[in-house]
Amino acid sequence: MTDPEFLFDFGSPNAYLAHKVIPEIEARTGASFIYVPVLLGGVFKATGNRSPMEAFAGIPAKLAYEGKERDRFVRRHGLSRFAPNPHFPVNTLAIMRGAEAARTLGVFEAYIEAVFAAMWEQGAKMDDPAVIAAVLTKADLPAEKLMALTQDPVVKERLLTSTTRAVERGVFGSPSFFVGDDLFFGKDKLGEVETAIAAAA
Repeated sequence: MTDPEFLFDFGSPNAYLAHKVIPEIEARTGASFIYVPVLLGGVFKATGNRSPMEAFAGIPAKLAYEGKERDRFVRRHGLSRFAPNPHFPVNTLAIMRGAEAARTLGVFEAYIEAVFAAMWEQGAKMDDPAVIAAVLTKADLPAEKLMALTQDPVVKERLLTSTTRAVERGVFGSPSFFVGDDLFFGKDKLGEVETAIAAAA
């Protein structure tokens, strides 16, 4: 069975919500999701897409519905720690490069947990270097090494390559999922993702 892929940017609240539900799917299916960092700003620029906040700015009822749908998802899955980030939207370039740096240092999973929690549970301003360093230090991660590596050309290139590759495969937003070559977009497609995993097995 080909492992499913989860393409994410920390700046997406729906990516956080999907991340919190993925372990349930892994437990039921035996699959292990491959986490692929992509820079959402780069994806938007390449595809002409915009965030819902921008795209639906002139349609208040649509934005209100998006919020209701998110709240239903939160209740359905018992994600009581979720909280909107007061600094949203946050420039995620540093923390997305940090994900690739964390992979280099062998602390990828712990980094993912710490940064998603900081963004969507603790309301941290995760485009402020001092805040990022404090979050990583509190999580017992090597903050100084990670932040230094975000400036490494190899790390920068890996994030650029994964973002470019995602667009080439049809990705236009986060969260996105692949089961084999089949693309699924949005946390509301996780049921279909699970069905596709089962079918592939």
